[in-house]
Amino acid sequence: MADEVLFEKHNNIAYVTINRPDKRNAASLAVQEGLGDAWQEINRDPEIWTAILAGAGDESFCAGGDLNENLARARGEMVADQAHGPVGERPHPRGYAGIQDVFKPVIAAVNGYAAGGGFGLALSCDIRLCSENARFGCSEVRWSHMAGGQAYILPRTVPLGWAYWLTLSGQFINAQTAYQIGIVQGVFSDRHRLLEEATKLAETINANGQIVVQQTKQFISSSLDMPLSMARKMERVYYQRVRQSPDYDEGTASFVERRAPQFTGRPTGANPKG
Repeated sequence: MADEVLFEKHNNIAYVTINRPDKRNAASLAVQEGLGDAWQEINRDPEIWTAILAGAGDESFCAGGDLNENLARARGEMVADQAHGPVGERPHPRGYAGIQDVFKPVIAAVNGYAAGGGFGLALSCDIRLCSENARFGCSEVRWSHMAGGQAYILPRTVPLGWAYWLTLSGQFINAQTAYQIGIVQGVFSDRHRLLEEATKLAETINANGQIVVQQTKQFISSSLDMPLSMARKMERVYYQRVRQSPDYDEGTASFVERRAPQFTGRPTGANPKG
C-alpha cells in the first residue's frame, strides 16, 4: 500500500489515514490507489469488522483531488497516465468509488478541511464524526469543476436547500452547522478526542453480532431508492439471513436470561450480499 495511505489494524478495527499533511492530504493518484487497496483489504480480511478513515496532521481531512496532478494530466505532462485517457473519460478513481463497495461499517473522523472530493469521501462513509475545527464544502464549483459525488449524496443526506447551497455556492460550513443539518453525528474538541470517540464507536459496533451489522448496512444502502413494496420484499431476504445466524438465537436467549450475549457468528471476508 502506498506511503501516502497508512493502514493499521487493532482489535478488529482498521485505521486508514491519508498521509500527505504537507499537501493538505490532497488525493493524488497514489492516495487514490492506496485507498482502493485499503477498501479491498477491509472487505477481504474477516478479522476487520469496522474501519476509521482520517487525515494526517491538524489542517485537513482531505482537500480533494490534487489539482497540480489534474493540470499536468490535462497538459499531457504525466505520460505514464495517458493510458487512462482524458480527464473526463477516465473511470472514477477506486479510492473514491471503491468505498461504496465496502460492506463493513466505515467511520469518517474529519479534522480540519473536507473540501471537494475530500468532502465526497467523508460523505461516502457510513457515519461521520468531526472535531470543532472541521470545515465542509464543495469548493470545486469555484474552479468550474462539478461536485461529483457530493451532488449525488448530499440530497440523500441533508435538506434539499442545503444540498443546493453547498454544491452551488462553493462556501464552507463549520462543524456545528454540519451537525445541525445531519452531515456529522458528533463534534469533539480536537483530533485526539475525535479519534478516541471514533474508536469507541467502532468498539460499540463491534460488540454486536457482525452478521446482523453487515446485513443491516447492506439493506440500508441497497434500499435507499427503492419503492416501499420492493424494500419490504428485500428486507425479508436480509432478515432471513440474519435469522439463520447462531447469533440470532443467542441474542434472543441472552435477552430473556438477562445476561450479556456471547456472539460467535463471524463474517467470512466475502461480500455477504451476493
